[in-house]
Amino acid sequence: MWKRYVAVGDSTTEGLDDPDGAGGYRGWADRFALAVARAQGGLEYANLAIRGRTTGRIRAEQLPVALGLAPDLATVVAGMNDVLRPSFHVERVAADVAAMQRALVEQGATVLTFTLPDPVPVMPVARPLRGRVLALNAALRTVTAQTGATLLDLGAHAVASDPRLWSDDRLHANSAGHERIAAALAHTVGLPGSDDSWSRPLAAAPRRRRPEVIRAELAWTRRHLLPWLGRHLHGRSSGDERVAKRPVPLPVDLG
Repeated sequence: MWKRYVAVGDSTTEGLDDPDGAGGYRGWADRFALAVARAQGGLEYANLAIRGRTTGRIRAEQLPVALGLAPDLATVVAGMNDVLRPSFHVERVAADVAAMQRALVEQGATVLTFTLPDPVPVMPVARPLRGRVLALNAALRTVTAQTGATLLDLGAHAVASDPRLWSDDRLHANSAGHERIAAALAHTVGLPGSDDSWSRPLAAAPRRRRPEVIRAELAWTRRHLLPWLGRHLHGRSSGDERVAKRPVPLPVDLG
């Protein structure tokens, strides 16, 4: 039975794009915390994740806070923001992830992490980044085996790259996607009532006509890609001036 769960990471752990109905975001970490709390009758939960954070910043800024909270359950999910940077060093990212996992494991926590889905089925323009994602996933498998953390190999399942589980920005899961990730984590730790249904493919999608595809690509470029490029060209991040949404452990509401 776990008493305290602390999540560290970037926007995916923060919960984008899974609206909570109150102007914020829910996300797989919130959903997983609720599943654990319901299974055992209660749980304290803190979420330190902030969108836009690279792995190095997560290690420097969030890990000390997480260790101070003394969790016995933790998730460490990071790396996508590093993959998107012009300069990407997989060894450095893997070393930072390993250091976070090891520090939490050595303090007595059950530590979970997961690999990244193939981005190309969701975002075809990301094809040049596929090699980086594959290299990072391979490194995550290696370091997790060494640190004693537990790996959910999400990237090995094709359903994780089904566009219907991703939001309009193609960088974050939608509510259905976050629900699947939470279910996968519940299954990974063996929560009562969990199973492998999260990994089953969705029904075949109807084939889209070429004009529809072109319109969708143009709309995505205008709404999401160009603003993202603009921010990064000016050295800005979506996480600037933001703080963690749940910085202290609070009991999970079972209502």
